[in-house]
Amino acid sequence: MKKSGPPKVESAARESASGQGGAKIQYPGDWRDEMLSRLRDLINQADPEMVEEYKWKKPSKPEGTPVWYHRGIICTGETYKSVVKLTFARGAMLPDPAGLFNSSLDGNVRRAIDFNEGDKINEKALKALIRAAVALNTSP
Repeated sequence: MKKSGPPKVESAARESASGQGGAKIQYPGDWRDEMLSRLRDLINQADPEMVEEYKWKKPSKPEGTPVWYHRGIICTGETYKSVVKLTFARGAMLPDPAGLFNSSLDGNVRRAIDFNEGDKINEKALKALIRAAVALNTSP
């Protein structure tokens, strides 16, 4: 049987991500930082057992990309010049009655939500989407 997701390091990952245990990961320092921080809060509210890790560090992005796990990847959070992108690893299999997915719609697996400066977050729908992704990862 294939092992899914990283080893459980929840408290360390959560403390590091929140700035309580280690150096806080720094993002662009503008609206994108605020948006990603708000999305992080909503993800953790939707699933308190979520694990956050930073992957894919490179010279152009030394802080890496936040990746949220619950028995496999749920989503990633990426900052670009004009958007903050929340990409759901198995988004094509998720119900999206609120129509949150607005990017990567032509793929067979992933779906994404692009947040622009000034966008309001449909918190209720986003939390429902997170919970649906967790349910998909934890179903037999």
